[in-house]
Amino acid sequence: MRARQPSDYISVRQANFCQAEEYLALCAGNRQDGAVVSFVGLVRDFNQHSQVQTLTLEHYPAMTEKSLKAIVTEARDRWPVSRVRLVHRVGTLNTGEQIVFVGVSSCHRHHAFLACEFIMDQLKTRAPFWKKEHDDTGEHWVQANQQDQQKAQQWHRQ
Repeated sequence: MRARQPSDYISVRQANFCQAEEYLALCAGNRQDGAVVSFVGLVRDFNQHSQVQTLTLEHYPAMTEKSLKAIVTEARDRWPVSRVRLVHRVGTLNTGEQIVFVGVSSCHRHHAFLACEFIMDQLKTRAPFWKKEHDDTGEHWVQANQQDQQKAQQWHRQ
């Protein structure tokens, strides 16, 4: 089911974002929706290698933009969402820094929660970002996480 007059904002950038500003932009002039759900992902200090100091995210812009639009379109096809805001950072980020913001508005909370979770699960597995962790032993490319793959595949069985 597709919501009327989709209003999406997708940005891939090095600059940080303000969660409050992204939320306000999602809500601005939006009187028909009763639910806004958002998620912010942060750089952890551990992952596949212990003691991560920084994380570098690389991407190919044209491929990334196409992929992110496809993920948002698929969420719209599944649930009646009104607005989607997706901000994903690239470059070198320190632990504790924000990586991603996903915000979804809908008439009902159930659809907003599902669409937000779906978008994040798909970002983890389908978006063409290459991640390199830096720790005290050097640099390590991050391999695909089997748990993330399984979670993303569950959506296609529903």
